Amino acid sequence: MTFCTFLSLLVTLSEFSSAIGGPGDGLGTWDRFSKLPYPGDKAFLYDTFPENFMWAVGTAAYQVEGAFEKDGKGLSVWDTFTRGGSRTLTGDVGSDSYHNIHGDIRALKQLGVSHYRFSLSWSRIFPNGSRGSYNEIGTNYYKTLIRKLKENNVQPVVTLYHWDLPDNLQRTFGGWSNPALVELFKDYADFCFQTFGDDVKYWITIDNPFVVAWHGYGTGVVAPGIKNDPDLPFQVGHNLLKAHAAAWHHYDRHYRPRQRGKLSMALASHWIKPSRTRRESLASCQCSLDFVLGWFARPLFSDGDYPPCMRSQLGRRLPSFTPAERDRVRGTADFFALSHGAALSFQLINDSLKFRQHEDLDLRMLLYWVSAEYDHPPIFVVESGWYVLGKTKTEDSKHMYYLKRFIAEVLKSIKYDKVNVIGYTAWSLIDGFEWHREYGIRRGLYYVDFSTPDLTREPKTSAIFYRKVIERNGFPQLPENRPARGVFPCGFAWGVSANSIQVETTPTQFADPSVYIWNVSGNGELKRLEGYSAMPLQRRQHCADFATIRQQVEEIRRVGVSHFHFSLNWSAVVPSGWAARPNASLLTYYRCFARQLLRANVTPVVTLWHHTRHRSSLPAPLDAAGGWLKRGTVEAFADYARLCYRELGAHVKLWITLNEPNDEQGSHADGFEEGHQLLRAHALAWRAYDQEFRQAQGGQVSLALHFDWVEPAFSFSREDVEPANRVLDFRVGWFSEPIFGSGDYPPGMRDWLNRRHIPDLISYRLPVFSEEDRQLVRGTYDFFALSHFSTELVTHALEDKYTYTPILEIQHMTDTTWITSARRNAPVVPWGLRKTLNWVQEHYSGVPVYVMANGVLEDPARFKDSLRVYYLYNYINEALKAYTLDGVNLKGYFAYALNDQRDPGFGLYGHVQDEPIVKASLSHYRNIIQHHGFPEEGAPAQQCPSQPPPCLGCQVLTKRPVVGFLSLVGSGVLLTLGLIIYYAAKRHKPYY
Repeated sequence: MTFCTFLSLLVTLSEFSSAIGGPGDGLGTWDRFSKLPYPGDKAFLYDTFPENFMWAVGTAAYQVEGAFEKDGKGLSVWDTFTRGGSRTLTGDVGSDSYHNIHGDIRALKQLGVSHYRFSLSWSRIFPNGSRGSYNEIGTNYYKTLIRKLKENNVQPVVTLYHWDLPDNLQRTFGGWSNPALVELFKDYADFCFQTFGDDVKYWITIDNPFVVAWHGYGTGVVAPGIKNDPDLPFQVGHNLLKAHAAAWHHYDRHYRPRQRGKLSMALASHWIKPSRTRRESLASCQCSLDFVLGWFARPLFSDGDYPPCMRSQLGRRLPSFTPAERDRVRGTADFFALSHGAALSFQLINDSLKFRQHEDLDLRMLLYWVSAEYDHPPIFVVESGWYVLGKTKTEDSKHMYYLKRFIAEVLKSIKYDKVNVIGYTAWSLIDGFEWHREYGIRRGLYYVDFSTPDLTREPKTSAIFYRKVIERNGFPQLPENRPARGVFPCGFAWGVSANSIQVETTPTQFADPSVYIWNVSGNGELKRLEGYSAMPLQRRQHCADFATIRQQVEEIRRVGVSHFHFSLNWSAVVPSGWAARPNASLLTYYRCFARQLLRANVTPVVTLWHHTRHRSSLPAPLDAAGGWLKRGTVEAFADYARLCYRELGAHVKLWITLNEPNDEQGSHADGFEEGHQLLRAHALAWRAYDQEFRQAQGGQVSLALHFDWVEPAFSFSREDVEPANRVLDFRVGWFSEPIFGSGDYPPGMRDWLNRRHIPDLISYRLPVFSEEDRQLVRGTYDFFALSHFSTELVTHALEDKYTYTPILEIQHMTDTTWITSARRNAPVVPWGLRKTLNWVQEHYSGVPVYVMANGVLEDPARFKDSLRVYYLYNYINEALKAYTLDGVNLKGYFAYALNDQRDPGFGLYGHVQDEPIVKASLSHYRNIIQHHGFPEEGAPAQQCPSQPPPCLGCQVLTKRPVVGFLSLVGSGVLLTLGLIIYYAAKRHKPYY
């Protein structure tokens, strides 16, 4: 090792040491979380919080108190700020908490929180900001509030300053830009400690100093609205830190010995992710957090000074602490008070502090970063939550699911990451004045109707959710959340599905009469010799002539399945649309494919027509003539079905007439009429088989419906249960009820469409079944086949017009704690399959059910497809629960899909330069099949009758056609003639 190499190693080790042993240790957060097992680490954690975990909710004085001039209160900077410029709305009344203590206490009792975080209005206690202006009435308001809290076993968490500086201090001293406020704040804090401290064990001196400094004195977005001095925010931040430290030391010296409380400064932060994986991107992320959070956290929790990133970029613009000031600031926090969510600190308004990286809502990673960066302090999340648009009332499902996400991330932080989180504060208790957004958004757990005189509080869905979380102390695992153990029965259909198969009807060289020249001394290429041909081949076309069949069947066999589901191409089998002129070569290919599957002990399951989104999958003449809207297409489909039964029925015993005809058919004006004709087409095809082919062939026929589960966004609300049922009626019952049920459309579907007040409904008319059609369609099934991929939530409350369906009056949404497929953002919700299967059982008791397609989209380049492995295990496990615990008559499960070539992104096989690559999910699925499910550990293996091993080629050389080659060599050119010699005995059939 050279000296330069050794020196470089020392530098690297020094950098590594500083990254893990002190300030800067948070830099390892991104790398750590990038290596956690995916998607297992993203799965929802069912567990509970530590005993004595603090469950809190919070408010801020200016947002909720109102009474801005009542009982001697002085003006704050927000009272002045909201009257300036073009602003028209104020917090003069807010939520009127000043006159409604009982309403707030009642809400707190309903929630069951252990702590309530609220702020004191400095100008309500000291109207002009100094002790000489003391206001007893204002002080008594807070005494009453604290007393009521204690009487109801709710502990106060009191914030001394939440952005509402007395306006007199701003006008007289220039606000926080003046160091004089340090002593004024300490004096105000001393009064609060003395007056309220016996009943307060948790104090927040200053809330979110970043917003105060950066947006109050920098961008001017919030009060006092000062801007245009780029250095002023850093001076303000300097004074805020010194004011906090002064208050902390004063409490520590004079009040802590008796009151035994704890103090901190509430620091808010965004989270940020690198735009690239390069080290400089991580350094930029670290710098972004340092400029927002580290600006105040490092002086308090580390070395008493600002982060080096700020120093290096700002230079002399950043104030300096003297050694004595550093010692006085350092360590002045008894816990880390962290705010996170829809505050200004997350929405940085401009990109200057992102350093070309990306903001993200990841509370868990932020908690880990704080713990690593500042030597594992106890962390109290003192503000967390999201918001909904102002028009939403009590149905705030979106807010509720963000709340669920944040709480779940805190739980994982505690259980998985060993971060010392001691409490969580949902924000906020009630709707109020939302700072620069005024009343445009709502963040309360309780709805406040600002148009009524009494401003009553009404619990939202998020309040009910939060109450249940507190009651259970988290998310305890319920029996239905635990993986099931057990096996499926012998004869259970384990399958794999593909939208189509590869078709190459051109014969191989064995059936090619051409003569070729082989250039041995050159490049070795074969060149067809024009004008020459071998003797005519006196043989029938063999299945062995199609090389693609053997390759595909071998790929299917290696999965270990007993069934393979694929679709025929109607427009290719009968290009004219009429069965009288079929493509005989293609039918031969399909027949050979089905026969070879059977030879490999794989049962073919064949779909006659596969619905293709966004483009027609009908024969061109039928499509041009009006498609499914014309009865001629229906009749043509029935004839096409007969053709397929006749040509393939000897080898196919499970038929799907229509695959997913309900997928998107009702999304346009003609959709319901198309659906009506599709039902007739299925019925005619089913009855054709039943009357003409069933007795001889002994098969079964049905259709396969697309059936993703729909869950009410708030399952305890009837107002959301009804929309979910409505969607299921329109998506699934639309096709299932006429066939498996009454012979007509679901009553709720027709009743809903007949409602007069639905806009633009004139174009959406549900056809009426004639008695003849009712009798035709009803009962045309042998089993219930469904395709299931994901689950969605619906609510009746409009929040986002882009995901709102007016015809059904439903809002679509997802649970933010769900794992999603990155490529299509489709949620992975295994229990949705169990609910789907139970829906079928409840509506059509005892019907045999096949899950005909179930899979997830993943990057085709990921051969170690961990998301699909997770998906298959958990969805099949939920299917097992439906079978063993719920009594669903489940007959089979088909994974979707076989390979990426035919179904991009869904395959168990990947491909590199046309070579199949076995993905991890294939091996995993095969293992489940081999064990018939998930047997109990140590249980004896299930004994099922064994099938003979497949033999795809062992008969070729036994009394079968033999291929011989005659080679003639001359002038360096090899002339090869392929001669077919027959040795087959008459009692043996040709191999095909």
